[in-house]
Amino acid sequence: MTGDPPELPKVCDGDLSWPLTRAAELHGDCEGVIDGTHVVTYAELQRRVASLGTALDELGLAPGARVGFIGLNSLAHLECWLAVPAAGRVLVDLNFRLSLTELEFIVRDAGIELLISDTFALESALALRERCPGIRELVIDGATDLGTGCLEYAQLLAREPRARAAQRREALAGICYTGGTTGSPKGVMLSHGNLLANATHNLLATGHGPGDRWLHVPPMFHVAGTANVFACTWVGARQTILPRFEARALTEIVRQQELTHVVLVPTMLHSLIEELERQGRDNLPSLRHIQYAASPITPALQRRVLEYFNCEVVQFYGMTEAAPTVTRLGDAEHRLALRGDPRDALRLGSIGVPVLGVQTSVRGPAGEPLAAGEVGELWVRGPNVMLGYWQREQQSAAALAGGWYHTGDAARRDQDGYLYIVDRLKDMIISGGENVYSIEVEAALASHPGVSEAAVFGIPDPHWGEAVHAVVSVTPGVTLTTQSLLAHCRGLIAAYKVPRSIELRDEPLPKSGPGKIMKAALREPFWSGHGRRVN
Repeated sequence: MTGDPPELPKVCDGDLSWPLTRAAELHGDCEGVIDGTHVVTYAELQRRVASLGTALDELGLAPGARVGFIGLNSLAHLECWLAVPAAGRVLVDLNFRLSLTELEFIVRDAGIELLISDTFALESALALRERCPGIRELVIDGATDLGTGCLEYAQLLAREPRARAAQRREALAGICYTGGTTGSPKGVMLSHGNLLANATHNLLATGHGPGDRWLHVPPMFHVAGTANVFACTWVGARQTILPRFEARALTEIVRQQELTHVVLVPTMLHSLIEELERQGRDNLPSLRHIQYAASPITPALQRRVLEYFNCEVVQFYGMTEAAPTVTRLGDAEHRLALRGDPRDALRLGSIGVPVLGVQTSVRGPAGEPLAAGEVGELWVRGPNVMLGYWQREQQSAAALAGGWYHTGDAARRDQDGYLYIVDRLKDMIISGGENVYSIEVEAALASHPGVSEAAVFGIPDPHWGEAVHAVVSVTPGVTLTTQSLLAHCRGLIAAYKVPRSIELRDEPLPKSGPGKIMKAALREPFWSGHGRRVN
């Protein structure tokens, strides 16, 4: 790709009420969402969503106010994505796996005024209300005892629906927090237009239809968990919700409901195949389409998936800042790789080509376009790319310089236009589909008095893709154990960020001339023999 292409036309105008409006008009009597034993038609879903919007009005939330949700995947969780932005407010979906300290930072940073929780996350929600005076109301879904001064979610749905004006395409719809290279989480601002564009791109890439039966598995606080919600709704596909991933539960629900489409992260695929092999039963013949995304996949797991499932297998690559879809590697490319041609086998290591509606470019240090085969930073642009980072003007300007999103992923492009991620320019680890920024873990380690220096990086792991590894220089005269360090970290950061392995050293860590820790040298032995520096 050479030069800067012309500016893309708008994929669509309007707001996030569009998909549900269409579904209710064309498929109102059809089953829309199944959550356990609770089944709602698209007409019922539209009424519930409209009532929730009315409740936000009556609770006195000003336009643009931030509404938080914390909890498992559920009908209420999905309804918040459909209702809160359409009602002119901003949804902040909280990762319940984060520590209370991390959650408190996000609630305060976003200025959340109303927090909706399920019973699973109730303890965290109550603690956040205690710590964060900005939370005016706490709403609980599924609670039977509301002696805590909370509102009941079902009561919000009893409000009389009212007509409301459409939101602007550029209006902020959601803030999705990611880890940060500065150590503090950053809120990715996604507009109505960003999320509608992503839904359009997914419709074009996957061909969603009203006859599809989708299973939502990845957590909805993650863009991988909501990437298909608006697309499925737009066409009136039936959507089934799995509260959280558990391999046996997934196999049972797919068989019971004869589900056809599912999105999984690679670690889920690994666990699913192991569970099916333990059962010694069929390989879920109703499945017609499996997507995997959110983290790199090993070639061995790719081949295992292709040999095990007799259905379409597709890879998607993206990030929160792109709402999230950027590229797609189709089933045909996957299957060709099994035929023995070395060139086709190499294609399995690709993330595919940009989906329709998204542009990519591999750029050099000065922002110059690079030729095929040259490694540079992958840049992305399109109507799906974020507005910027919440209250982070400098970081927003840097990330979106020149009208492109700078991904921080080192990539190359082959002669046919297929893209390959070869490393990360930003100090990030992807473990089990979750982003872990090294500096967050290093800060947690460094706060222990026995730690003089710490370097954190990802190492290959057969199950998680990458595992968080730390090399720690111990303060002279201090006795330190890995167990005490791990316990210290668990109180400060989410469990998935806590190192899976720690190497303790008595001597200082190696440094460059300017005094910077040579993390690449510490990391290199673990990746020796690997064709790329991500896994």
